[in-house]
Amino acid sequence: MDKYYDMYELFKSDKNAKQYFDKLPVYVREQISTRANGVNSFENLKDYAENLLRGDD
Repeated sequence: MDKYYDMYELFKSDKNAKQYFDKLPVYVREQISTRANGVNSFENLKDYAENLLRGDD
């Protein structure tokens, strides 16, 4: 699993991560963006998004 400095570096290097992020609901993207420095891999991004989406029917 590749690690990046932050979410923006991840998006530059991994187009799939950016596409995944762009498909998330706005409120999830906003929450993730507030912690951009803590998102350093695609797996980390997915875990964070799934946690935020949990219970969202």
